[in-house]
Amino acid sequence: MDTLTDGTIHVFTFKEGLLSKVAHDLRLTLPRFEIRLDGDAVEATAWPASLVVDGAMEDGRLRPDGVSAKDKGDIHGNATGPKILDVARHPTLEFRGRRRGDRVEGTLRLVGREAPLAFGVTEAGGRATGGFELTPSRFGIKPFKALMGAIRLQDRLRVTFDVALPG
Repeated sequence: MDTLTDGTIHVFTFKEGLLSKVAHDLRLTLPRFEIRLDGDAVEATAWPASLVVDGAMEDGRLRPDGVSAKDKGDIHGNATGPKILDVARHPTLEFRGRRRGDRVEGTLRLVGREAPLAFGVTEAGGRATGGFELTPSRFGIKPFKALMGAIRLQDRLRVTFDVALPG
């Protein structure tokens, strides 16, 4: 069995609502994860308390200074708190699945709920890359709202990964 820990997992959020022009699409990084490969079996564990708010996304580019340090702290607190990921009760998220050619199919467990998940994987240059969209409400997570709903997150996240494969 091989365990992969060298790589990057990014989570992208998308704003909407009446005052969305004053809000930001965000990029977060999930630095603490393990992916275990055993033949075609794929198991992954990630620790959402480790989420880091990288900054605002504008025109497909990251602006680290697009979100203040205070706002980054508030966003992290909201994301990991009881209204969203509730890391005190659910310290890990887990995926169990199988590789089928250039796809992985399995089940994602997030905040105590499970849902099927399938995504493509590209292997090149000793790295595996890919991505997928998640719908938080499938896991019982309501989209985050502020200012009585004038600013809110869409009920979708984009997750991308780039991990080093074993030598």
